[in-house]
Amino acid sequence: MTREPEHTAYPIEATSRATSRATSRARKAEQHVTHARLIDTAAPSAPRGVALVLHGGAARRRPMRVSPTQLSVLRMLPIAARIASVAKGELAVLRLLNSTRGWDAHHTPVDDVRWALAQVADRFGPELPVALVGHSLGGRAALLAAAEEPVVSAVALNPWVYPTEGRLDLSGRRILVVHGDDDRVARPTNSASVARDLARTADRVGYVTVEGGKHAMLRRGRVFDGLAADFTAATLLGRHAEGVVGRVLAGEDWVDV
Repeated sequence: MTREPEHTAYPIEATSRATSRATSRARKAEQHVTHARLIDTAAPSAPRGVALVLHGGAARRRPMRVSPTQLSVLRMLPIAARIASVAKGELAVLRLLNSTRGWDAHHTPVDDVRWALAQVADRFGPELPVALVGHSLGGRAALLAAAEEPVVSAVALNPWVYPTEGRLDLSGRRILVVHGDDDRVARPTNSASVARDLARTADRVGYVTVEGGKHAMLRRGRVFDGLAADFTAATLLGRHAEGVVGRVLAGEDWVDV
């Protein structure tokens, strides 16, 4: 069953006389912004953890609601399904649809992640560990929100990040960054810089370079999907991991596949 709780992304307040015309126009635009939503991929009755899947997507000239059929959202369907398959009924897997497309400085996807975490706690209980899995700007949101409780791990796939955004305290978290070396949208050098900084505080940071991988993850898509699913299952369920994820969790920092 699909469940779609929603929240208002931008509460509209009364405008005072001192409010500038620019602010007034901005608030009128905000009235067209609607809601973030959570959609179930898997929702067992007694999960041992929760995987929260985050999409990317570029901004538009005016705030626009995220469509369930936009390509950046559809790209996450096989990843969510792969996590659910690997988890074998032990994890709840939920996809977050952001309030708006892109990255609005006033209400970012990180704010939507925080809202989603509160929804997860209300629904499944505050004690369950959560893993964040995001692509592009969703990967950025996953890393920037990884310090939130009760997040224990995060996977960033071809994350669109600034090179200085890894200066975070992610103590107790395990992080996996996966980036295609043929990505022309999000720079692998930026995500590599972020990974190096995150390694100063996080319990484990692994960086996997996917040879020939492009931003949309269509080429070698099963590699991206599999790494995200295996790392999520291993960090949430305590399962022994083999292959690349096993190497990362055993201490190998940089892996090429």
